[in-house]
Amino acid sequence: MWREPQTLQAEAMEGREEEQKEEEEKAEKIALWLKKIFGDQPIPKYEVNPRTTDILYHLSECNKTRDRDVSLVIEDLKQKARDYESEAKYLQDLLMESVNLSFTSLSSIGSSYLNALVDSALVLETKDTSLASFIPAVNSLAADLFRTKARNEEMEVELNKLGKNLTATLILEKCLREDLKKAELHLSVEKARVDSRISNIDFLKAKSDDLRLRIKAAEEQLSARGMDDSLSHQSLMALSERCKTMETLYLLSDSMEMLRLAELKQQTAPLKKKLESYLDLMPNPSLAQVKIEEAKRELNSMDAELTKKVDMMELLPDQRLHHFGNTKDLHTFQN
Repeated sequence: MWREPQTLQAEAMEGREEEQKEEEEKAEKIALWLKKIFGDQPIPKYEVNPRTTDILYHLSECNKTRDRDVSLVIEDLKQKARDYESEAKYLQDLLMESVNLSFTSLSSIGSSYLNALVDSALVLETKDTSLASFIPAVNSLAADLFRTKARNEEMEVELNKLGKNLTATLILEKCLREDLKKAELHLSVEKARVDSRISNIDFLKAKSDDLRLRIKAAEEQLSARGMDDSLSHQSLMALSERCKTMETLYLLSDSMEMLRLAELKQQTAPLKKKLESYLDLMPNPSLAQVKIEEAKRELNSMDAELTKKVDMMELLPDQRLHHFGNTKDLHTFQN
């Protein structure tokens, strides 16, 4: 439904006026409530804004509601007190009329019994002091006592469990603290060891750099003086390795020659025995002369080959001496 702008403005203004009136009413109620609460004391200053106004107004309404409830409870208690007083007066008059007995005429023991009965009724919160009221109250109290004992036993069991868990936890905490101390001690030792290794590594790096610089300077100095590359450390080491290899080869060749000589000696031994067997035979001039000549030629060839092998073995050390100069120089170079 379409409305005119003037109508809308008028309704908005009316709404604002109503809100303002409500705020003023709330402020008045809050002021009266605060004055009632603090009385002659000065009211503390507070920031006035919609939020604080709403909060204080809500508190004032709650306070009023509570005051009304309290007043109703007080009135109810006063009414009950009046009823109890009237009933007590009725009972006193009844006792006086029937048995001529009053509270003042009781003995001290009777007064103490009566006070105990009244105190028991108050403690048990019974309606009256009759036996029908005391028995359910005592039964209820006994049931409460039984439940309390059962709850106490459960709490004791739970407490024992908690005590055992606490003991185990304390032992575990102690073990963890000891392990932590051991770990810290081990860590400190390892840290000191690592620091020592780091310092040694730094020292070795510095020493290595110094030696590298000195080696480089020495190489530059030797190269400036015209040193041959064959006299360098690497060349000498390579030459030493070659010499060791050649010596090993010579030793192997000597061993092989010795083995060959042994084989030749083994081969000539049967021929000598055969020749000796021919010498023991009766002489046949022509045939014996032929066999003797054949044996001599075979023996001479064997001796020549053996002599040749021995000469070759004698020549090998001379060649090595010629290659290295002499044996003393060879051992000096190897060392």
